[in-house]
Amino acid sequence: MTRHLRTGIGVVLTAIMLFPVYWMINVSFTRDTDMRASPPHLFPVDGTLEGYRAVLDQQLPYLGTSLLVGLGTVLLTVVLAAPAGYSLAKLRPAGRPAITFVLLIAQMIPGIIMAMGFYAIYLKAGVLNTLPGLILADSTIAVPFGVLIFTAFMAGLPDELLQAAAIDGASRWRTFVSVVMPVSRNAVVTVSLFAFLWAWSDFIFASTLAGGGAHQPVTLGIYHYIGNNNQQWNAIMATAVIASVPATILLVIAQRYVAAGVTAGAVKD
Repeated sequence: MTRHLRTGIGVVLTAIMLFPVYWMINVSFTRDTDMRASPPHLFPVDGTLEGYRAVLDQQLPYLGTSLLVGLGTVLLTVVLAAPAGYSLAKLRPAGRPAITFVLLIAQMIPGIIMAMGFYAIYLKAGVLNTLPGLILADSTIAVPFGVLIFTAFMAGLPDELLQAAAIDGASRWRTFVSVVMPVSRNAVVTVSLFAFLWAWSDFIFASTLAGGGAHQPVTLGIYHYIGNNNQQWNAIMATAVIASVPATILLVIAQRYVAAGVTAGAVKD
């Protein structure tokens, strides 16, 4: 297979995979009256910005809520997962294989089952339809993944690095904060990225635990455009386009950190 043929196949496959993204952008500029045209327009004929005007008029509070939930989930996930990963990787507590197995099992539980359990607990605790409750629920998905990622990254840190800190009189906590965390920035970025994306795109927890509250994320904002007799497709797609921008920016910025090895970063520093 020649290089040009491989390149051509790659371009065709990439175009197929990116076509839904293009169609989302196309529909976001299409008028509702042109939505059912046959055949459908491949380009927005008589394009309109009414979908984006609807986003600015109606969706900004939802986007702000999603941003708060995403950042809160990242903070809680890193605060809980980083020390746990350090403990499993370097302190080697008793029962470490069992703990790792439980973390793997926790990621296999369907989200809807967890949502039902959270609903019963939150209802009794009085935290239903609150931002802290939604942040906590989203973190339950990210924390097990984060612990496993931090464990794998920190296990590759040279023991000499920790021994040198101990010789200098640093406690285990000081070693973790001042030595381990700075050289584990790739793990921090990786966990933070996935935690934010999970929280940003969450619909199950949002609809179950925050569907009746004053602060709802953008996934519910999009859902509100869908009714029994009316679907505002240009507004839906415009909101989806705007909601995709933060995730796209984060993926572009963080990809080199996600791909990099933490051990190599520690040696370079």
